[in-house]
Amino acid sequence: MLSLQSSFLFTLMGTVADPIEIGTTPSGLRRIFPIIGGTFEGPKLRGRLLPVGADQMLERSDLVVIPDVRMILETDDGRPIMMSYNGYRHGPRDVMERLARGEPVDPSAYYFRIVPRFETGSDKYGWLNRILTIGIGRRLPQGPVYDVHEIL
Repeated sequence: MLSLQSSFLFTLMGTVADPIEIGTTPSGLRRIFPIIGGTFEGPKLRGRLLPVGADQMLERSDLVVIPDVRMILETDDGRPIMMSYNGYRHGPRDVMERLARGEPVDPSAYYFRIVPRFETGSDKYGWLNRILTIGIGRRLPQGPVYDVHEIL
């Protein structure tokens, strides 16, 4: 059996605005968090999050939160990269309620994983179009922080 290996790609720190409450739909509670900025930095690329895009977050009745994000990264040399991801955030009810209130919570107290995908027309960063990545997240009051790893 082959073992799964990864390599650190970057840490992303996002900033989001207050949510737009769509309400409870047949799928669950839907809230839209506009992305207003942020940064990313790693050994192969770094830059900022452009103030476009949003997390069309769904909270199911079992308190599992499913992010559905589209954003634009801009590298420090001016190249745009589209990043989209989904995943899961869940934990004990009291932990999830504390996160929802914006309280600090130890990331080991809940599960928060994402599966980012990238799309760019840049020759320099075209390798991103051909890799799989996993992010390990934590939620801060101003927005999410992810450590993103390339799956080798």
